[in-house]
Amino acid sequence: MAIEGNALTEDQITAVLDGRRVSGPSRDILEVQNALNAYERLSQWQSTCCRDLLEAHEVLMTGLLKEAGDWRRGKVGVLSGSRVTHVAPPDQLVAGRISDLLRFLESDAQTHPVALAAVVHYELEFIHPFEDGNGRIGRLWHSLILSQYHPLFLHVPIESVIRERQVEYYAVLRACDQSGRSTRFVDFCLSATLDALKWTLAEISPTTVTPFSRLATAREHFGTATFSRKDYCQVFPSLSTATASRDLRKAVDEGLASKSGQRALTRYAFINR
Repeated sequence: MAIEGNALTEDQITAVLDGRRVSGPSRDILEVQNALNAYERLSQWQSTCCRDLLEAHEVLMTGLLKEAGDWRRGKVGVLSGSRVTHVAPPDQLVAGRISDLLRFLESDAQTHPVALAAVVHYELEFIHPFEDGNGRIGRLWHSLILSQYHPLFLHVPIESVIRERQVEYYAVLRACDQSGRSTRFVDFCLSATLDALKWTLAEISPTTVTPFSRLATAREHFGTATFSRKDYCQVFPSLSTATASRDLRKAVDEGLASKSGQRALTRYAFINR
């Protein structure tokens, strides 16, 4: 949303996503609600379907644009300050250009999908098929194509990287318009995708499980209540009874837990510190 100049803070947007009331510009709130609806429906759309592209734009722009879900009518240019940096194809060519683009997306079996997503993103910005919301639909379709290549991309924050590199993002778009080639934009998107993947993989990398990490989890689970070895195993279903016994013996030896009873009546309790 920040890429499009939305004034809501991250905390306010989180509140909107949680369904809480937010004080802020009504248009900005609606933009967030629409984007949430669109990304929740992402897996329902096919990236090669023109009807789905129009429906996605309608979801993104409902209440924000009278022509939501319709191709633009009339000429359009992209401004940078007072200077026109891009003149889109005439409106009568839009439907045909989009059909050609989606057919290309469907039939190209040689280009890697990560690069192909960038090409389609650029072409959507170049064709500028809608009166407004072209940046949003381009980034949404980029994410859709990637998610259809691999579901991990549903969780990869490529748009966050674009936001951090927003000046470069628009500069590369302008440079590609001037050169008539999307190569630099593809390079930019590949770099942004790599950065986003590195962040995601760092977030989801598994941590090494040790006896002490298991004991810490068990302490949170049991608190000060007494428990048996069987109770401990139920917290970690894949743990063997022998490993559970070693964990609990270590807890007692390290002074982390107390032990009472014998054999089947043995009970443990974590010691408060």
